[in-house]
Amino acid sequence: MLDLCFQNARTLRPEGWSDAPLSICGGLLHAGAAGKPVDLSGFEVLPGIVDAHGDGFERHVAPRRGALRERDSGVLACASELAACGITTAALAQFWSWEGGMRGPEFAEEVFAAVSEVAPTVPVDLRLQLRLETHFLDGFAGAEEAVARWGISYVVFNDHLPHQRLAEGRKPPRLTGQALKSGRSPEAHLALMMGLHERGDEVPGALDALAARLAARGVTMGSHDDRTAAGRADWRNRGARVSEFPETVEAAQAAREAGDFIVLGAPNVVRGASHAGNVSALDLVGMGLCDALASDYHYPAPARAAWRCVELGLLDEAAAWRLVSEGPARLLGLTDRGRIEDGLRADLIIREQATRRIVATLAGGRVAYMSGDVAGRFFS
Repeated sequence: MLDLCFQNARTLRPEGWSDAPLSICGGLLHAGAAGKPVDLSGFEVLPGIVDAHGDGFERHVAPRRGALRERDSGVLACASELAACGITTAALAQFWSWEGGMRGPEFAEEVFAAVSEVAPTVPVDLRLQLRLETHFLDGFAGAEEAVARWGISYVVFNDHLPHQRLAEGRKPPRLTGQALKSGRSPEAHLALMMGLHERGDEVPGALDALAARLAARGVTMGSHDDRTAAGRADWRNRGARVSEFPETVEAAQAAREAGDFIVLGAPNVVRGASHAGNVSALDLVGMGLCDALASDYHYPAPARAAWRCVELGLLDEAAAWRLVSEGPARLLGLTDRGRIEDGLRADLIIREQATRRIVATLAGGRVAYMSGDVAGRFFS
């Protein structure tokens, strides 16, 4: 850990930009001047990004979908990419699903083991999120055991079954491609989906019981792709107080009115629209219906999305950056990070003022990433 005093930089504090010096000592932030002075003229210091949901790690741990499996080294490479993108805390979102392949329990266990092995060795705080398919009833016990075994503190519920098609007896779109990814024949994959769909009446009770047990363990829970106010209310009643990527204004508004957390996809903000044709995250941000912007599938997106909100006049810089720092930290129950205040973790990014390029990332007072001319300021 470094003992440093950053001078002559613009620093984004909760109240806005400040020119006052900022010190780090013993991995924590300090308001006064202490430690080796570092002249950061021309640079800005911001809170490190907290990413509440991202699966961009998949291409590191399983490049070319199973042609090569690089678990530990892949997670290490992922941690380096996170740091280069200014992400100092990351929840790696891994499926536990009937879909099999990279979404199946076997692959999930490998990811959980690799992250648990690598996490203590890197500055970036790597955490786990388990994404559980609601109709994977036979997988609930294994998922619950995994939560306990790997210390997973965040579970989100998904439902990827094409219920309408199955109810009509029609083949779902992209059936062959999905079956190949799962290692099944199209016929076997369709039969599995039909069986899961037909057990739908069992799902609510099973979810109620599982959610109650997870809540007793202190696990944060959320639902994915909410579409209706009634659906969001059902999840809230189970203790799932996070609405991840709501697909409609109705669902997001219901979450806001009830005091639930709302997570939107940063790539949606950067792109300007949902790739799936759902409500635009930009529109929801403009309506005040967002607490956190998550990387989803692209780690550079949170930093870019925050600036996009400023460019479009939706938020000022302090409010926009809270969506990628303090907001997701509160969602995850992490009160020791997400903003620049005395006594909090020294999770910081240093950005070139002229270009807004991230040139250094410190996580817990340790250098996680550094590139270019800024290095000379530290070593001079």
